[in-house]
Amino acid sequence: MHPQPASILVVDDEPDLRTLYELTLLREGYRVETAADIVQARQMLAHNRYEVVITDMRLPDGFGMELLHDLRKQQRTERCLVMTAYGSAENAVEALRAGAFDYLTKPVDLKQFRAVVASAIQGTDSVLAPKASTARALPARNGPTALDRLVGNSQAMQNVKARVAKVARGMAPVLVRGESGTGKELVARALHESSQRAGGPLVAVNCGAIPEALLEAEFFGARKGSYTGATQDRPGYFQAAQGGTLFLDEIGDLPLAMQSKLLRAIQERSVRPLGATQEEPVDVRIVSATHRDLAADVQAGRFRQDLYYRLNVIEVVIPPLRERREDLPDLCRALLARIAQESGTPAPELTEATVAAIAAHPLTGNVRELENLLHRAVALGDGDELHVDSAAPCMGAATAAPTTSTALAENEPVPRDLQAWLDEQERSILVRALQENHFNRTATAARLGISLRQIRYRIARLNIATPGDTPGEHES
Repeated sequence: MHPQPASILVVDDEPDLRTLYELTLLREGYRVETAADIVQARQMLAHNRYEVVITDMRLPDGFGMELLHDLRKQQRTERCLVMTAYGSAENAVEALRAGAFDYLTKPVDLKQFRAVVASAIQGTDSVLAPKASTARALPARNGPTALDRLVGNSQAMQNVKARVAKVARGMAPVLVRGESGTGKELVARALHESSQRAGGPLVAVNCGAIPEALLEAEFFGARKGSYTGATQDRPGYFQAAQGGTLFLDEIGDLPLAMQSKLLRAIQERSVRPLGATQEEPVDVRIVSATHRDLAADVQAGRFRQDLYYRLNVIEVVIPPLRERREDLPDLCRALLARIAQESGTPAPELTEATVAAIAAHPLTGNVRELENLLHRAVALGDGDELHVDSAAPCMGAATAAPTTSTALAENEPVPRDLQAWLDEQERSILVRALQENHFNRTATAARLGISLRQIRYRIARLNIATPGDTPGEHES
C-alpha cells in the first residue's frame, strides 16, 4: 500500500491569498484544506489529522500562535508554519521558540513557500512528498552518528543530548555556547545529522579566521570580474550549504559591518553575490557557536542585538570538562580508540591509575586538551602501557605564562611592527608543525587544533612553501 500524499491545512482570513496558497499546494500534489479563522481551524483539527498546518499570525478572532500552542499542548504531530508580516522579526522568533517548524514573511515568495513546505514534509514516514524523485535521499550511516559521538553519561551531557535530539527536527536557528575545546562543532554535526537536512551539506565556517576584506565574498559568493582576481563565478558559504546546514563557528568574532549583512541574509533568506544585480534565494538552517558571552557583547556594543536574538532562538550550552569529571573514563576510551585507529595500532589499556593521573590536570582546554594529553601519553608509552607526563603542557599554563619561544625576551626590544612580528611567530610554528607532520595539512590542522581551511588560508597568507607547490599557487 502506497503512502498518501501529504495533507495540509491553510489558515488565512484573506480569500485571495488563501486561494493562491491552496492552488500552489495542489499543483505540487498535496491534499489541501483551508480555514478563514481560528474557530474554523480548531473545528477542522478536531476531526482531521494533517502533516502541516500553515497559519497567518494575525486572524480576525485571535493569533495564529494560539493554534501552535494548541498543537503543542495536545502533543500532536503536525508541523506548524507561521506567516508573519514583513519586518516582524520578533513574531518570527517568538513562533520558532514556541515550537513552529519554520516561518514565512509576507508578501510570501511562492518559490520559497514551496521549498519551506517541502522541507516540513520531508522526514514524515506516513506520507508521500510530491515529486519524490527530486528529493535528496538521506545517506546510509555506517558507524556511530554525531549524536553517539557526544560521549558522556553525566547528567549534564544527557541534558545536552536530549536537547539536541529535541530541536534537531525544526528549522529554528540554534546557538551553541561553550568554552574552547568542549565540542561545539560536534554538537552542530549532531544537530545536522539528526535533522531532515542530513542528506544535504554541512558547511562549517570559522568566522574568526577570515580576513575582514574577504568576508562578504566568502559568505555570499562573487561574480566573475567583481574584484581583482575573480576570474570566474564563485559560490559563497550560503550557496554551498543550500538544502543543508550552515555552521558559523566563533560568530562573536564577526565585525559589526558584516553582522548587519548576515542579519539581512538570514531574515530575507536570500543573498546578493559581489558583482550581482539580483539576490539569490537560499535554503539553509543556521547553527552558530561561540565561547564568548554574546549578551555581554551586546551590552558593550560589540554585537548587534537584533542578530543576537535571531541566532539565539534555541540555545544549547555545553558544560566544561571540569563540571563533568565523571565522563573522563568514557572520554578517554573513545579518544584512545580514535588515536589507535588513526595510527593503526592497538588501543592501549586505560587503568584507574592513568585516569587519576589525567584527572590531576586542570584540563582548562577541555576535550581538545584531553586529546592532546592522550596523544602525548601514547607517544611516550611503553607498549600497551600509557605514560601520562605530569609535566605535559596544558592550556592553563600556556595562557598564564607564555614561553620564550612565543614571548619577547627581557632584553629584546619591543618590535616596531607588531603584526609583522606576530606573523613571523605564527609562520615559525606552522613551518615546524608542517615539517613534523611531513607536510600533511590535515594532520597539521588536527595537531594545532584548527580546521583544514584555516591551515590553507594561513599557508597562503604567510607565503609558506610546501612540497608540490607550483608558481603562483598562493596568489589566488
